[in-house]
Amino acid sequence: MLEEIFDIKNDRRLSMYLYRMGFGLWLMYLVLGAPALKAYLHYRQECGLLSFVFMIFGFSASMVYDYFHHHEQFEVKKKWLFISYAVLACIIYFLEFREKGTVIDLNWLLTLI
Repeated sequence: MLEEIFDIKNDRRLSMYLYRMGFGLWLMYLVLGAPALKAYLHYRQECGLLSFVFMIFGFSASMVYDYFHHHEQFEVKKKWLFISYAVLACIIYFLEFREKGTVIDLNWLLTLI
């Protein structure tokens, strides 16, 4: 029954499951902000970040399916996938690396120009 779940080229189920897990984590993010769950408030940031990651991975898996079966939709989604990866990279940088004094050196980009 689940043999073909990782065949993302011909089966959309994995992308739907990933997106639903991301949506569930987003709901948990909202719930963890409630005053009654103050003891679990330290998990709120992880839920929000994992929600975003699962939704991006689900979107990426759906793009593989669209590339083979709906090429016009794939072309439209391609730019949004790039934007979402850039936003995810910025979020991870500001949440994890900025406070620790880690500076990302982007001088190597100048050699490509």
